[in-house]
Amino acid sequence: MPHPFRWQPGEGQRHATLKPRPKGGFPDDAQIETLCGTQITVDNSDVAWLWTTCPECNRGAHELAGTPIVPG
Repeated sequence: MPHPFRWQPGEGQRHATLKPRPKGGFPDDAQIETLCGTQITVDNSDVAWLWTTCPECNRGAHELAGTPIVPG
């Protein structure tokens, strides 16, 4: 079963959002709200997917998925 959130890079980090992804993905420069409450500008560049994950979005995504965060 798919999770209700999806990952999207923007503002220098990978964030999670509940916003439904449009067919073909969010366009560059679209504004979306994230699980951490930040409004980000979408960045679909190749390197953006390598950015670090927003810790607050990561916590929210794990809560929604019902999966604990493994300390590392």
